[in-house]
Amino acid sequence: MFSDERKDGSPRFGKLHFPVGLWINSPKKHFAKLGRRWPSVGSVKSTSSDTASRGSESVEMRPATKNKASRHKRLSTLFQRGGTGGPTSGTAGRWASEKKLADLIDPLPEDRVEPPSQGEVPGILKIYGGDISSGANYKSVLATVRSTARQLVREALERYGVAQANAEDAYVLCDVVGSVHSTDGTWQAQHLRAVGDSERPLVLQDVWKPKTGCTRRFEIRRRCDVERMIEGEDDDAGGNSQNRRQQSRRSRAASGGHAAPKERADNLSLRRSISEMNLSIKRRKDRKGVLSMAVGEPAEGSPSEESRLKVAADGTSAPPASEEEAVDVASLEQLTQCLIQPPTEHPYFLQLLGYNEKQEFVIHVMTRRRHIFGRPERRQASDQSNYVDTFLSAPDILPRHCCVVSSVPPADPSQPRGSAMVRPFRGASITHNGAPLHRQVELAPGDLLGMGQHFLFMYKDPRAAAVPPAWLPKAWVSPGLVGALACQACGRSLQERQEAFRAYLKSREPQLRYRPQEQEALLAEIVRLQETPGCKLGPAFLFGLCLEHAARELEPGHLPRLIARIAQLVKEAVWEKIKEIGDRQSETQQDKGESRNLSVEEVAADLRPLMLWMANSMELLNLVQKRVLDIEKDLDLEGVSHSALLSSDLETCDEAMAVLDEVIMSTFQQSVYYLTKTLYSALPALIDSNPFTATADLSHVPEISSMPEGIRGTLAIYQATLELTRDCDLHPDLVSQTFGYLFFFSNASLFNTLMERGGSQGLFLWAKAVQIRTNLDLVLDWLQGVGLGDIAAEFFRKLSTTANLLCVPKTGLLQATWSRLRDDYPALTPAQLQHVLRNYQLGPGRVPPDSWQTPEQEREEIAHSDIFESFTDHPPLILPCDGFRLRLSEPVSDDVLHRQLIRLRRFLWELERESLPANQRAAYGLDPSQ
Repeated sequence: MFSDERKDGSPRFGKLHFPVGLWINSPKKHFAKLGRRWPSVGSVKSTSSDTASRGSESVEMRPATKNKASRHKRLSTLFQRGGTGGPTSGTAGRWASEKKLADLIDPLPEDRVEPPSQGEVPGILKIYGGDISSGANYKSVLATVRSTARQLVREALERYGVAQANAEDAYVLCDVVGSVHSTDGTWQAQHLRAVGDSERPLVLQDVWKPKTGCTRRFEIRRRCDVERMIEGEDDDAGGNSQNRRQQSRRSRAASGGHAAPKERADNLSLRRSISEMNLSIKRRKDRKGVLSMAVGEPAEGSPSEESRLKVAADGTSAPPASEEEAVDVASLEQLTQCLIQPPTEHPYFLQLLGYNEKQEFVIHVMTRRRHIFGRPERRQASDQSNYVDTFLSAPDILPRHCCVVSSVPPADPSQPRGSAMVRPFRGASITHNGAPLHRQVELAPGDLLGMGQHFLFMYKDPRAAAVPPAWLPKAWVSPGLVGALACQACGRSLQERQEAFRAYLKSREPQLRYRPQEQEALLAEIVRLQETPGCKLGPAFLFGLCLEHAARELEPGHLPRLIARIAQLVKEAVWEKIKEIGDRQSETQQDKGESRNLSVEEVAADLRPLMLWMANSMELLNLVQKRVLDIEKDLDLEGVSHSALLSSDLETCDEAMAVLDEVIMSTFQQSVYYLTKTLYSALPALIDSNPFTATADLSHVPEISSMPEGIRGTLAIYQATLELTRDCDLHPDLVSQTFGYLFFFSNASLFNTLMERGGSQGLFLWAKAVQIRTNLDLVLDWLQGVGLGDIAAEFFRKLSTTANLLCVPKTGLLQATWSRLRDDYPALTPAQLQHVLRNYQLGPGRVPPDSWQTPEQEREEIAHSDIFESFTDHPPLILPCDGFRLRLSEPVSDDVLHRQLIRLRRFLWELERESLPANQRAAYGLDPSQ
């Protein structure tokens, strides 16, 4: 339970001032046609699922060059003849070559880069800009094979006189194919494609040639108009595919029938159409978007890249840019087979487990009211009664294994539909929701039906009302001890339940089970544990076990409420203790007189509850903080949809942690207040007493009783405080800060007393300074022996420096100059040093030497400076972030804490027994007294 391990810094801890996977897609090229939609890659590969007009069209391949033949791979048809306004020939609507567009990016074709000088020869490119200027026909721009479309758009816009900043972002270069009208000689566009910003138009013009009778030209169009054209075309894409879907939906009717097993095994091509039966139009468009051909990579931050990122966010993204993540056609075809939507008019069986899943269907539709499962036979039975709807090829499946009969639709449509019935055939191995099935029973939607040792199906009926399946567990509530250890339904005997209960009661495992209705009584009992002797960090440990149980067993929203409730209970308990101490102090002073101060023993006894709550609150805050970090991780994982609930939980936890922060600060404030109040009356003796007396034994300085009488009171307070912090298991950092504040107060109080009384009471003498120095050394040596020497040396620096100055012999001090004294005693301010030198008693009739005079430039500062130390400049309270003692993952090793844990477990068991009916209290056979 206790460990010295240190954990990482906690973001919740700070100063409390006293006294209060986006994919970057390859460029996706959009193709728009002024008539009907162009074919996708899949439609070119397989003509069986295309329309008749599409299948009649031919694609002519442009002869490949001899040195780049490997690049001419057939991918898809880029342009297709429109339905109206174009030539009737199917060959006139295609391009002569189908080269990968990625080949248009570097590296360039070898015949264009060898020799290198040929690749830099500029050419004239005509760019038509009807959208910019209706009067202008075209503008000519110079272009090389390395000129990109974006560069040419910029140059063309300059020629057209468009001087807007970043005008090329609003326009796009389009590759348009059309023909000259035979009557009036006007040019009519038939096909349009937006050219990517990184494509090379001259290379594109050379390697993609239109068919005979068609011409091509480059146009500048507004980007928004082109995108609107593409979106309008996508909206009209789904109409022509409905007939094909209707035909494939009919072929899906049943997975069995009279077909022989061999025919089904050979007819694997049908599975593709079955899988594609109910693909939505959006899925089709996503698929075509994935198969869109990409060219190059655009410059970072370019408009085309931004538009592609926007498209990717909308769900129609191109494949990932890296080659390892690219989706090829074969894997995509396999992926589309998984996009299955179940039928909406017939019940069906969803196969969860199978025997040979690579050759089995996932959905088996009931096309008849009576559905038979069985094993395929080699010989076809002529008897119609042996008809099998769904074949299951497993060795333990009978030829006729199981029969499911669907319900008859009610005469009144408003009445609920009846349940289906399932009946196993003789000798068949069937399970229904995990239980063996031997006779006919009702089959409800969502029920699990197991057949043999290999098959598992879920029955679904879309026509029936949605209800939770019978095998789904009910909403679970923490069962407490009865449900976890003493449940009679678990199959354990009475003796086994009793042994499990007794083992839990006496276990040292950090576990505390309770039900939500018992939580308030449990928390109140834990708060009262603080008054138990020897149970130091018991409340924080037990509160931590409650948090662990809530985080593990109860619903997620319960944990933040529990944290807030624990923090409130701790605050109320601390406030009550602070009030009791204040009332007790006032009553004691009234009874014993105002001049009489409380002894250090009485103060330590009063402060013990506050110290214990400070230690427990610090450990509890660390445990709560770990749980809050888990909630923050859940917020990152669950995303925006659950952010409202999780954000509310985090706010509740933040408020609870603020309460615990306030508790720690208040207990610290009250503790140092009463300790410094006691110190205030004991500190003056350190200046006034003479350590060189006959009763003082300086050879045994570790013993307080051997110390000079003048410093015993101060050391007794320090020792009582140290014992109190150790007895309460206060965090080491808080112990150091507690003594740091006590040393700060002691130093400021002694120094101010010395500065106030030094001149009038003869304290600025060498003989008196030696006594003060000796008393201070004895205190520092004792603190060094108990491990507080470093902290004491830091906070007593001012008083120690003043004593060192006064201990300098008179002759040496008279020879010192102001600048030398400032360098030797930097802890003193100029005003404080001048005050000591001015009031130093040199003897009758002697005046301070001129070397002690302050420089002219420092006199103004000295005149407005205070010689006393301020009590408001105390060190801040900094909460620790590591070094905590409690570890909830380890067994309880402390015997006192283990006894309290056993007592709480018995307490919870008694509460649970009282909530049971009277006739069940003795049925569990559990006696907590055993």
